[in-house]
Amino acid sequence: MSAADDSKHRAATRLVTGGRSGDFANSVVNPPVWRASTHLYDSCADLRARKSENADGQFFYGRRGAPTQWALSEALTALEPGAAGTVLYPSGLAAIAGALLAVLRKGDVLLVADNAYDPTRSTAMGLLQNFGVEHRFFDPLDHEAFEAAFCDRTRAVMLEVPGSLTMEVCDIPALARIAREKGAVSLLDNTWATALGFPALERGCDITITALTKHVGGHSDVMMGAASAGDRWYRRLRLGAQQLGQVVSPDDAALVLRGLRTMGVRLERQSATALALAEWLIARDDVAHVLSPMLPGTPDHAIWKRDFTGGCGLFSFVLAGRDDAARCRLIDALDLFGIGYSWGGFESLALPFDVEPVRSEMAWPKEGWGLEDRYAIRLSIGLEDKGDLIADLAAGFAAMNEG
Repeated sequence: MSAADDSKHRAATRLVTGGRSGDFANSVVNPPVWRASTHLYDSCADLRARKSENADGQFFYGRRGAPTQWALSEALTALEPGAAGTVLYPSGLAAIAGALLAVLRKGDVLLVADNAYDPTRSTAMGLLQNFGVEHRFFDPLDHEAFEAAFCDRTRAVMLEVPGSLTMEVCDIPALARIAREKGAVSLLDNTWATALGFPALERGCDITITALTKHVGGHSDVMMGAASAGDRWYRRLRLGAQQLGQVVSPDDAALVLRGLRTMGVRLERQSATALALAEWLIARDDVAHVLSPMLPGTPDHAIWKRDFTGGCGLFSFVLAGRDDAARCRLIDALDLFGIGYSWGGFESLALPFDVEPVRSEMAWPKEGWGLEDRYAIRLSIGLEDKGDLIADLAAGFAAMNEG
């Protein structure tokens, strides 16, 4: 099996075959875990030659990886049309920060979508600001405001789709095109859909970032992130990660590679269950809004259907005329939904969230909503039975309404 063979196969097949092309993997189904910090050379000449090669598949030193990490990078690259390579990081946030640091310099301006992941906002307002990078938030649904936010120092645009917590789907191809016309690099947090549901580089983005902690790992037992790009930016990402000393353990890489094999079937099941729950929720009088682009009739469904080939089990809903105490009664009464951060694992989770502290340009409650429509819950749907999850939510609502 060679890496070139992957190009003729569909995504479901590449999930199974990716990362199994190296000589080290030819005789086993799962690439073995190579734990090694020190790599040895045959001679001084060999040592000197290896130092300059700097590519996956070339032994040098543990910080540049070894077969387990290379297998995972190769498998992820095969899933991303247009990617020259993939760099691994010890968390999703590390991938975001590492990619931004690889692109930006002192004096640059970074535009950040106002509905981005809160730690992304914090990175812009903290780490990057400390390095002399200016940040500006923008409404990703307002293209005129987006264009007006550029200046001659704007170097990069940080996008996310759907928006964190509130699930807006912006027109990524249009925003990426504007960024390119303005001479800026477009980076996308594509964790929600992954490359299976949204081929970001094909849609015009320069760098696509995924928190492998979520769907790819899939078992809530490992943290990792990845950034993929075409040749130009991949080289910058790789060098930047090496200069920061970013490396993932081979044991963690093996766990993520194991999760990758079943990601497709898990996403299909979780997406179908999530859509069924969204339809159940939208029919309730005590639910004001369901925030899921997969749900027909929602404001973002048309653009999601145009640009995406899949979804996932993460969505949110807003209670109708209830307060925080009612929201907590609902969540506390749930049995099958755990209360916790993260998502994309095999288990279902529920999380209360408040939007106002993490928005600068986008209004909440949204236009046309009642002022009382502000208390929201994010659900991450796992692999439990659909009927059991609906029954659990029904019990939660009963507890809320009894209070």
